[in-house]
Amino acid sequence: MAGTVAFVVTGVLAVAHKGIDLFSATVMGIITAVGGGTMRDMILDVPIFWSIDQNYIWVSIIASIAAFYSSSAFSQKKVNKMMLILDAAGISLFGIEAVDKVWGLGFGIPLAPVLLGVLTAIGGGLIRDVLADRQTLLMSRTLYAIPVLLGCVFFVMILTYLPDYNLAGALIGVLIIFGIRLTAIQKNLTVPDWIYLKI
Repeated sequence: MAGTVAFVVTGVLAVAHKGIDLFSATVMGIITAVGGGTMRDMILDVPIFWSIDQNYIWVSIIASIAAFYSSSAFSQKKVNKMMLILDAAGISLFGIEAVDKVWGLGFGIPLAPVLLGVLTAIGGGLIRDVLADRQTLLMSRTLYAIPVLLGCVFFVMILTYLPDYNLAGALIGVLIIFGIRLTAIQKNLTVPDWIYLKI
């Protein structure tokens, strides 16, 4: 739910300055929040998570309304910084939660939990940025998907070799992703030249 709220707010903030109405902002918030998880569950061929627990949708609606009416209190610069930090929180929580779900289903172990963890984490943000006509964070040089990958790999290692410490592993995985991503935001860290494709 914390990740859901974080992503909802980023979705609303991404379009609030465009002068859209409350309904459109709410739709954007919901799509951002549930987009990655929806794609994950479609691949897993399991019931979509928000169809089972509709609290995700209700929380998304409430958070969207709150973000819509509070967004005007912040300057565009503060909005952009807030979006990045909330997005970092969202991808941290969603990535690790997805690994746990995929692992619990025994789907494509050990690679699928990592891949679907990354997809779940960044999927909603990609949809948000495309709909908001923004450059996606994935297509920029900032460290975005790499922290998620590292955190998900770490958690899979814990689940493989130290399953009794899965809760501690999940918390550390979240901190790895959020810590690296927050550092990248604060220090403007980018992908190293040696793994960046130049055309």
